Amino acid sequence: MRRFLSLCLILLAARLAAQTTYCNPLNIDYGHTPIPGAAAWGAHRATADPVIVRFKGDYYLFSTNQRGYWWSSNLSDWHFVSRSFLRPDHDTYDDLCAPAVGIIGDTLLVFGSTYTRDFPIWMSTEPKKADSWTEAVHKFDIGGWDPAFFTDTDGRLYLYNGSSNRYPIYGVELDRQSLQPLGARKELYTLEPERYGWQRFGEHLDNTFLDPFIEGAWMTQYGNRYYLQYGAPGTEFSGYADGVLVGPGPLGPFTPQSDPFSYKPGGFIRGAGHGSTFQDAWGNYWHTSTLAISVKNNFERRIGLWPAGFDADSVMYCNTAFGDYPHYLPAGPADHLQSRFTGWMLLNYQKPVQASSALPGHPANLAADENVKTWWAAASNRPGEWFQTDLGDTCTVYAIQVNHADQGVDFMGKSVGVYYRYKLWHSLDGKKWRLLSDRSQAGPDAPHDYLELPRPLRTRYIRIEFSGQRTGAFALSGLRVFGRGDGPPPPAVREFIVLRTEKDPRSAWLKWRPVDEAWAYNIYFGTSPGKLYNCIMVHDANEYWFKGMDARKTYYFSIEAVNENGVSERSGVVEKAP
Repeated sequence: MRRFLSLCLILLAARLAAQTTYCNPLNIDYGHTPIPGAAAWGAHRATADPVIVRFKGDYYLFSTNQRGYWWSSNLSDWHFVSRSFLRPDHDTYDDLCAPAVGIIGDTLLVFGSTYTRDFPIWMSTEPKKADSWTEAVHKFDIGGWDPAFFTDTDGRLYLYNGSSNRYPIYGVELDRQSLQPLGARKELYTLEPERYGWQRFGEHLDNTFLDPFIEGAWMTQYGNRYYLQYGAPGTEFSGYADGVLVGPGPLGPFTPQSDPFSYKPGGFIRGAGHGSTFQDAWGNYWHTSTLAISVKNNFERRIGLWPAGFDADSVMYCNTAFGDYPHYLPAGPADHLQSRFTGWMLLNYQKPVQASSALPGHPANLAADENVKTWWAAASNRPGEWFQTDLGDTCTVYAIQVNHADQGVDFMGKSVGVYYRYKLWHSLDGKKWRLLSDRSQAGPDAPHDYLELPRPLRTRYIRIEFSGQRTGAFALSGLRVFGRGDGPPPPAVREFIVLRTEKDPRSAWLKWRPVDEAWAYNIYFGTSPGKLYNCIMVHDANEYWFKGMDARKTYYFSIEAVNENGVSERSGVVEKAP
């Protein structure tokens, strides 16, 4: 009996210690870019265009040029399977660029982007095994970029593709046995930036250098409607988003939902375009998409995961509010309109910092400025370098995210044995330190390491001490501490006004009276007063130039203030007609 009770206590402790939350960007071992010449501004990690499917009880994640893929049983612990999908006669670095992943019965299908007709479709019934893949089709009769499979409830199979600023998204039905097209491709949708402001090219939606790009098709069926998703206007921009078209059948005709349904133009890491939508074990919908860094190269990117779903009117939505703060992992049926956000606030935004050393151009404050595009870098990669953040007062800490910045690394492609070794310490007074987490031994490659504490911790100072890494200087784009401060949340925002221009009804100037106790604001908007599904987080400003509207529709806005203690009440809804 004593041994039985001991075993029960061990199992209970393990269960209590299991991580129940996650934080974007996803903490997976992203490969370093394999593109020749792309490391001219510094070697860097990169992947994008994620597809997550649930297959035989597990989740499988495929993304661009990783020489493999990941699987997980819980959307938290991801296991990499090393596998190239290039044939020996293919002389290219594109290994499953923007892959299509589909399911037919007990078989998983994978197909990479190509403009040739000699790229195979691969299949496996046991994808946890790298050697389980065989060619389902040796030569596929349709080449194209950004493909996507869709199996309808009646068993019919479709393929979508398109990645261009000149050509549309296409769709075609495939023969279920031969996997070859049944007839010609059909044009499904071309961007309309003259109407939908968010489809305009550029960081500020005002760049006429290039026309916007449409890409990244994905199909979801809900009820008797079909939701064709697509990415626009460019992967390197904060406004990179997924729009959605709604139709009565897999090949349309389609009508756009005015706003992007997956949209994240503010916060620590931005962008939420070119992704996929799937259901978890309890039937809840989730959307995964591409996050932009785009500093060392335009295509320096990561992956994000968001709660998604369909409302009572069958409107498709994706909840990205506080989208790079800790969220709860799925654990049962949930209402994603109510969010999976934990309520754990960022505790160290622009708070006092110290560091053992710093490279020129990379001072310590850049690890606490809530911007993944900037980073602190120590002067060396020698053990003993450290970074410290002061929360300003004693707070309750629930989680810490350690975002490494790849300063001076020399990796190319997918590397084995990459690691970051460090220890986390905490202190109430900045003098007496206690060990919080020991990660000084070689472990999994964790570029966005996320530590959910087993129990809340009362503390004021957090320090990370470097123990070693393969190459490069110790560097952090963000040491982010999450929890709750002891003070009150900020008061509600007053005098929130929206000035929509007559010259260009796609655009508006939003202004509000600043709240002294707040350092950020969430702006919610939509085309119905009860459906403010999109959110923009704004730091250190009391205005925002918003250029993402449907020129023909009335819009509704609301705003809330944010600090380390919580959020204010939302303002009343402001209505603005075109």
